[in-house]
Amino acid sequence: MSEGTTSVPDALTLRATPAVPAHRDSNVLRWVAAYTASMVGDTVFYLALSWAAVQNGTPAEAGVVTAVSAVPRALLLLGGGVVADRLGPRRVVIGSDAVRCVTVLAVAAMLFATDPGLWLLALLAVVFGIVDAVFMPAVGALPARITGKDQLARVQGMRGLAVRFAAVVGAPLGGLGVAVGGAAAAFACAGLLIAVSVPLLISVRMRELPPDDATGTPAARETTAWRDLTGGLRYVRRHRVLGPLMVAIALGDLGFVGPLNVGLTLLADERGWGASGMGWVLAGFGTGAGAAALLLTVRGRLPRAGCVAAGALIPGAAAIGTLPHAPGLATAVGTAVVVGLLTGLSGAMCGALLQTQSDPAHLGRVTAVAGIVSLGVAPLSMPLSAAAIGVWGTGPVFAVSAAVCALGGVVALGAPGVRRAELPG
Repeated sequence: MSEGTTSVPDALTLRATPAVPAHRDSNVLRWVAAYTASMVGDTVFYLALSWAAVQNGTPAEAGVVTAVSAVPRALLLLGGGVVADRLGPRRVVIGSDAVRCVTVLAVAAMLFATDPGLWLLALLAVVFGIVDAVFMPAVGALPARITGKDQLARVQGMRGLAVRFAAVVGAPLGGLGVAVGGAAAAFACAGLLIAVSVPLLISVRMRELPPDDATGTPAARETTAWRDLTGGLRYVRRHRVLGPLMVAIALGDLGFVGPLNVGLTLLADERGWGASGMGWVLAGFGTGAGAAALLLTVRGRLPRAGCVAAGALIPGAAAIGTLPHAPGLATAVGTAVVVGLLTGLSGAMCGALLQTQSDPAHLGRVTAVAGIVSLGVAPLSMPLSAAAIGVWGTGPVFAVSAAVCALGGVVALGAPGVRRAELPG
């Protein structure tokens, strides 16, 4: 039976919306702590995987090992959304984190004992990709089960801060693990961090879903997984907010990912900023995005959420287009802070709208569709951006990318449902 329709109250079920704000709610804070530990563990894991692959193979082989997890994740993500909605996100998140923990610790033990080669690393990456395909939709669906709808925007901000924290702490921690005991020690560190999340997740209490949102009713259990999948896609496509919002997210990511990844590397090389200069620009972006997440965490909601999500994206895109024309590194860093603040605010508001506009029973599938948009469409811009910069240079390519990103904001503003969308008060 789904967690949302538990017939007998237990210690892990909340019957009423918490009276305190999410950032002061111990139940939500346990979930945020679990999510943060898991994300830091992920960051350490991928650094350890990359290091071990480089040490055990050629650069081309290492590239294949580090990228192979993306294939099962992209192929299975929609199915993972169905699993999260059918089984309930809490048990899926706990189960997937447990599997990841055991797998990573087992590989760490094998690396301490022997040198199994690239095949083990590739297998580990594939397992992670498969588990991620169910973990990511379940993580997106869980907040609606632990707090009230009026607190979901604040939770989205807290989640954004956790991601930024993981990026800042995880990489140095993984590097320290590699320096102390090689890839095996870094993998062990990642496994232990993921292990920390499991008891915290077990202690998180669930709210009962309203009857219309329940996923464990007899009628819901009689449907097939395929019908759930197609029904979820129809739900997103026909929704007056979610449908156009997915298009806006796709365009925004398509225009944003290329310039802020491979494009920035080529720009730093072209302008003579070097790796340290590129690092400063990326730090500026992270600072701005973190400030946007903090704003949403503190405020809890912003009025005219749909307009803010779309309106922030357009000037943020314009700032992306100006990066190649920055007269110096300091100006580029300041521009990156503006880009991070505006696009981060837009992304946080889009995430909050996905959370609050979706029925909780569909959130796993909605999150999966959003993940496919980001993981399947946006990465295509990286090789295209690199090839285009080689032909036309950074200025024109950044300008086109900015136009594509801004088009996402225009699409959102042109959709009445998005334009009028509000976060619950």
